[in-house]
This record gives sequence, C-alpha cells and structure tokens, in this order.
Amino acid sequence: MPLANCHNLGAVTDFSLQSDLALARQLADMADAISMDRFRANDLLISMKPDMTHVTDADRAVEAAIRGALHDSRPDDSVLGEEAGEEAGSDGSHRQWIIDPIDGTANYVRGVPVWASLISLAIDGVPVVGVVSAPALGKRWWGARGLGAFVDEQLASTTASSERRIHVSAVGDLSDASMSSSGLIRWEEAGKLEEYLGLARSVWRTRDYGDMWPYMMVAEGLVEIAGEFDLKPWDMAALIPIVEEAGGRFSSVAGEPGPWNGSAIATNGILHDAVLDAIR
Repeated sequence: MPLANCHNLGAVTDFSLQSDLALARQLADMADAISMDRFRANDLLISMKPDMTHVTDADRAVEAAIRGALHDSRPDDSVLGEEAGEEAGSDGSHRQWIIDPIDGTANYVRGVPVWASLISLAIDGVPVVGVVSAPALGKRWWGARGLGAFVDEQLASTTASSERRIHVSAVGDLSDASMSSSGLIRWEEAGKLEEYLGLARSVWRTRDYGDMWPYMMVAEGLVEIAGEFDLKPWDMAALIPIVEEAGGRFSSVAGEPGPWNGSAIATNGILHDAVLDAIR
C-alpha cells in the first residue's frame, strides 16, 4: 500500500482542498483533450499488458501529461498511476495523487463511450479529492471532503455549464433498490457467486452499466448499489470522495474503508450494512 493508511487528515499542507480540487479539474480538462483526440482514431496504438489488459497510446499520453503538470504544480507530492506506477514525493510526502488515465480502456478501444479519466488526491492514504471525467458521455463528476459532490452534464456541449450538486437516493429497502454490480465471473472467482445471486434476487432491478459509471449513478441517486472485485487503488480512489460527499458509503466487500483492499461496494448508505451482510 502506498503511503501509510493512517487516516490522519490533520497534517499541515500549503494547499487547501479547494485549490487541490480546482487543480484536479484542470488536469481533467487536459486529460479530456488528449483522450477525445484519440478516441475512435484509426491509428490508435493498442497493446496488451502482462496482466492481459489493454493499454493505448492515449492512456500513456494522458498519464504522462498529468504527471508533468503535477511535477510543476505540486512537486513535493507523490504520484501513483496505472501505467507508470509510483513516483515518491519529497521528504516522504503524505499527499499522493492517484491516477487512472482511462478507466474503461476496453470500452475505449471498441469505441464504446463509457470510460473516464479518474484523478484523486489522497492524504495519508485517505482519498479526499476526486474527479471522474467522461467526455464521450459529456459528463464530469467531482467531490472533495467537506465540499460536496457535483456533476456537470454538458461537458461536451457548447452551451454554458450546468453544474449541480448531487445526492444519493433515500431508498430504504433492498426490494426497492436498483443494483449495478459488474463482472459476474469475478464474483465467481472470489467464491461469492451464490451470495451475489442471493443479493440480486433480493433487489428490485439489476443492470451492469460498467466501470466507473455505476458508482457515479449511486452518487446521483439513480441506483442504490454498485460493486465489483479485482480492482486497483486507481480504479477506486477518485470515486470515494464523490460517493461519500453525496451521502453514500464506500467500502470493500469485507467492509474495509478506502481503495486499498481490491474490491468495492458503494451504496446510498442506508442499505450498506444490509448489502455487506448479504455478501459476507
């Protein structure tokens, strides 16, 4: 686990969360420009990583650009990214930027618009700023500890921004809940297939929207439950401040906090304990 996961947010910093969030949104602007320029390009370069997942020239270019901007604007902070790994900050910095340049690369290479750049800042291992930018969907979500969660639904439009604050739903019974839990094979590989099927039978509706989108739907109050296995910190870190600032809860399948435990369950908060009980 990069950095000490000690949940101590009282450390002194030269930057406010407002300024860190503003920077993260600027980084997302830069990422969107690069990724959209290469999206559905005939000459997109695609290769396979050792873990048999796709990587493109766009993934690498987005991460390199974000790292370069962070080196200029936050030179003391450490960086953890999917493509280039971890770069230590100066003097053991407790601040770490966590980047997934394109979450949903498999969709990206097929021309499916469900993908996003995920940008987060964690302080002492706790994600406190998150931006999820999905330019092909025309949407961007963001949140920061104590500052609320928001969405802009006209990102790809020439009209003025339509930023609005978002909140999870108030659904209080599993039988009324909508669930989007991805990767059925991964649930089976984790030995949780029967528990998953039991949970699926207990809710009103199940759909698999894929990648970051279900978690943002939880934050917007459109679905109540999202989750999956076989995740890395960069898959989750940016989601956490948004879900939590919208009033929801985010944990591993075992109920552990943070993005460090390889799985995710996000809910509207009201249903979280019931979901964890169903899949334990």
